[in-house]
Amino acid sequence: MKTLLLLAALLAAPTAALLAQTTAAAPSAWSNHSRVLPDKLRQVPVGITLWHTPNPVYPEPNPEQPGGYVWKHNTMIRSEVGELEVVECGSFIWYNAEGWKANMRETQAEFAELFRCPGARLQAGQTYTFEKNYRYADSAHRLYGGDALWYVLAKDKTGKLYKGTGLIETEATVR
Repeated sequence: MKTLLLLAALLAAPTAALLAQTTAAAPSAWSNHSRVLPDKLRQVPVGITLWHTPNPVYPEPNPEQPGGYVWKHNTMIRSEVGELEVVECGSFIWYNAEGWKANMRETQAEFAELFRCPGARLQAGQTYTFEKNYRYADSAHRLYGGDALWYVLAKDKTGKLYKGTGLIETEATVR
């Protein structure tokens, strides 16, 4: 019996090592848990206001998908430091004890379309809106709360980078 257990352990060792190599975790988006912001957003000066409405947002039945739910909100941004060219837009999500995880990333072209911002160029003081920035669940079993930290990175004519961040709280309970 001991021989069979030893043989099973020896055969399992290479499999476990191979599995560990193939399932290696991606680099963390938030490596310093003593700081609030994910790494990408730290030490970049704020020059953009970004906010969501309503906030918090609660799921409601989705009339377009029976049994499904939708969290309905809009996202707005505005440059506070002059004309800026958007480099990147995206979000991080937090839904468990692990903290911030990279979620989505939009290109310049996607940003320009979603926010109706020609050429992805922000004019000072003008608000750009991503209407119907919705999150969906296909059933009540898929309702979960979590926070998303949206961000925009944009540069001025000299190449100086600025950020804007806005937290959206998505709740799991239907009102």
